[in-house]
Amino acid sequence: MMVTKHKHFHRELDKLKSRILALSAMVEERIRMACRCIELRDARLADKIIREDHLIDEEEVDIEEECLKILALYQPVAVDLRFIVAVIKINNDLERIGDEAKNIAQRVQILAKREKLNIQFDYSVMAEKVQTMLKMSLDSLVKLDVDLALKVCVMDSEIDALKNDAYDRLKQIIAEIPNRVGYLINMFLISRHLERVGDHATNIAEEVIYLIEGEIVRHGNFKSSEQLF
Repeated sequence: MMVTKHKHFHRELDKLKSRILALSAMVEERIRMACRCIELRDARLADKIIREDHLIDEEEVDIEEECLKILALYQPVAVDLRFIVAVIKINNDLERIGDEAKNIAQRVQILAKREKLNIQFDYSVMAEKVQTMLKMSLDSLVKLDVDLALKVCVMDSEIDALKNDAYDRLKQIIAEIPNRVGYLINMFLISRHLERVGDHATNIAEEVIYLIEGEIVRHGNFKSSEQLF
């Protein structure tokens, strides 16, 4: 009887891992779409992102319910318990990243309806770095790679600096073109949403470190990879 229950438990864990990886792929694709949407000012693509956001929300709820069911039925301990706790937290961060993709799409819809300002403002570096951070954090989950997760944590400060630069640049432009404040605030909020994606990617990386090492490393309290081994 115990052997059968053990097999069922690990089958449930495998199914849970497959579901969180499927959600990860879905969310990663949404962020790719959102970044393309910024580049092209594509209102149609923005609309698609907004309309499909409910798919991520529904999957996030289903995964959380699955985690709670496993906790109640099998009462896991040690590494298995850490895995489920990490999945619950990563699941939430993935849903929040999906929300940020929707937020970006909503800003692009607003900008697309208004006359474009002839100013030099490029999101491409920030968008590329954020996508890299998200991919690395999810790869660290798949590979259970502490080094990769630590690199994501270090990159977070780069995204913060880019967001601050965007704020300073747009503040200067607002002073020069005060009659377009609403438009420019929406431009700044895009950089803010990208920065939040970086924050959630960092949260995922921190949960991967917790899963592997059993060490909580939130709030920048992480060691170098040399210290971890």
